[in-house]
Amino acid sequence: MFDWIYSPEAWIALATLTSLEIVLGIDNIIFISILVSRLPERQRDFARRLGLGLAMLTRLALLFSLTWVMGLTDPMFHVFGQGISGRDLILVGGGLFLLAKATHEIHNSLEGEAEEHSATGTASMGMILVQIALLDVVFSLDSVITAVGLADQLMVMAIAIIIAVGVMLFSAKAIGEFVDSHPTVKMLALSFLVLVGMTLIAEGFEVHIPKGYVYFAMAFSVAVEMLNLKLRKKRTEPVKLRKAIEEDEE
Repeated sequence: MFDWIYSPEAWIALATLTSLEIVLGIDNIIFISILVSRLPERQRDFARRLGLGLAMLTRLALLFSLTWVMGLTDPMFHVFGQGISGRDLILVGGGLFLLAKATHEIHNSLEGEAEEHSATGTASMGMILVQIALLDVVFSLDSVITAVGLADQLMVMAIAIIIAVGVMLFSAKAIGEFVDSHPTVKMLALSFLVLVGMTLIAEGFEVHIPKGYVYFAMAFSVAVEMLNLKLRKKRTEPVKLRKAIEEDEE
């Protein structure tokens, strides 16, 4: 089981896979952060940690049932001559879920659904956790299939997933607070989820979109938004300074 420790190739695979798992988990963190932002402040950390814990358990559960996961690629039935597998159904269903949820969140952000944000109690927490669990299944499937394609050792895959979720747990709160305090970043994150949803649907219909294109589009959008945030900060600093001086004079 631990023979891979003496293999340089296994360590390279572990480093590469861990990095990819972290990258694949960023959209998961963003989505969880957006969902838990609808909860009262005192419940957010707990829901965030529980959501990421569910993500790790889901990925490990799928990983240790590799035969079942890889069997999902076999066609279950055919539609217009195209084979539809269990994996395709999960990808299409997950993509539709992301599209619906992201569109709903964008609508609430623009229209200001105050009633939903004021909801508290067990039902709200339960619904948030159900949505996180459904999301974890979608992203875990993609993550596990990526792991299977990059590494041969089951233990290497499991360690990479655990390390990646640990990094996500460490940074989730900071990412969540940053997204909450910058509405334009939240809107950009929701747009990313629409993009991911469309990519999943395309993959479900055997239209393979190179992940590099998706990551480049996201990275370019983030770079532009960071420039906008920096420019906005430079413009607001003189205004804040002037107000502070006026208050001191009064």
